Amino acid sequence: MPPTLELRAKQTLALTPRLQQSVRLLQLSSLEFQQELRNALDTNPFLEYDESQTDDNALGADNGSSMGESASSTTDSNTAEAPLASETNMESEQRSDSESRDDSMNEFSSDPFGRGSSRNNGDGEGSDPADWVRIEPSLHETLHDALRLYQLNERDRAIAQLIIEALDDDGYLRQELSELANVVEIEPALHEDELNIALKLVQSLDKPGVGARNLSECLTLQLEALEEDTPGRAVALEIVGHHLERLARREQAELQKKIGCSADELRVACALVRRLDPKPGENYGQSEDNYVVPDVIVRPVKKQWVVTINPAVLPRARIHRMYAELFAQSAGASRSPLAQQLQEARWLIRNAQQRFTTIQRVAECIVSHQKAFFDYGEIALKPLVLRDVADELGLHESTISRATGNKYMSTPRGIFEFKHFFPRELSTESGGTCSAAAVRALLKEMISKENTRDPLSDVSLAKMLADQGVIVARRTVAKYRHLMKVPPAELRRQA
Repeated sequence: MPPTLELRAKQTLALTPRLQQSVRLLQLSSLEFQQELRNALDTNPFLEYDESQTDDNALGADNGSSMGESASSTTDSNTAEAPLASETNMESEQRSDSESRDDSMNEFSSDPFGRGSSRNNGDGEGSDPADWVRIEPSLHETLHDALRLYQLNERDRAIAQLIIEALDDDGYLRQELSELANVVEIEPALHEDELNIALKLVQSLDKPGVGARNLSECLTLQLEALEEDTPGRAVALEIVGHHLERLARREQAELQKKIGCSADELRVACALVRRLDPKPGENYGQSEDNYVVPDVIVRPVKKQWVVTINPAVLPRARIHRMYAELFAQSAGASRSPLAQQLQEARWLIRNAQQRFTTIQRVAECIVSHQKAFFDYGEIALKPLVLRDVADELGLHESTISRATGNKYMSTPRGIFEFKHFFPRELSTESGGTCSAAAVRALLKEMISKENTRDPLSDVSLAKMLADQGVIVARRTVAKYRHLMKVPPAELRRQA
């Protein structure tokens, strides 16, 4: 066929650069948003860090607004320019800034993000809070500190320090002692007997099992540290010393035959072995304090749950008024490359305000739906899907998904991710519904009240839930138990 020309009309959906930035900012976590803002402050000359903004008027947003407040005002031009109107006494602020830069004897150095760095020992206002964070000592640091308490000569101390440094992070010594003897040059040369004595010393410095050369030795050291009258200790020592592989394959009959013990003695010994720590070195250097900065704070005020944006995550940025005015008075400003940066600065301020307004509206909607959770706890959590929140707020479901991803809510019951309040729905025998989170709370309560000598199996837990009208399969109970990090019944059994 000969080539032809044809005109076709079609419609396509395209996002403007400003809308693309708004969507991207909404899906960022609080930490990622702060990093994005800092990058903009570093690269855009029309943005400056605003130290005069308070927590209540930052970005012109009212953090204590009531539930259901419309978000249409956030797109209004007057509201968008609120950060510009709040800039007062600019000349005096600039004069004070120049004076502080000229003062070479100032105790604290200025920082564009208000961090500050002290020239003294860190006791001033500008000291970094991270300097006061508690850090757990590592395995090697703990052992070196314990070794200082022993009165040793220089040679013995050097040998013990050599073995400590040779330990892996899990606490095992996987290097042969004969190889360690060639690592350092000590006169006279190291003997294997000296290394064995130093190894015994290192193994006794802290937790039993540290410094073991294999799994069998690690478990043996932990068992030997127990009282001699511990039930099952003698049988457990025989198992970890010679029959670990049979224990791993669960060959109970073969173990009972090889050791020559009763079934009850074998059960008690196996339970004792399972409670031991196969990697004792991993317990060092780990901080149990995992800090999360919440995006919103929920507080009870006059018997009502009020949602406010966390002031700690609000940005401190504004348009540099003097730069903007000088640029507007220059000739050909509209055609200058700086015009795009000025527009991007204004977009960032408005989109940041829109981000926090959307997050607050979503949080308020969640609180209104899950009011029973805040009053009674986890067991009262109701089924909720993103579509319900989207229909109520008049937003798209993808917007709700972005507003709830990596966002956290601080409540009197703890800090929870937004996604925590969207449990899936389960049917009941009466025809009603309940949430999966409520089922997990019921399971946790049942397991906490069980007899430790005869713990409840997954089948028993499923039957107990059925008695309360919640029909759940056994494999579903096993899945929820695994999510709650609860071991199976045979591992929960205690002698």
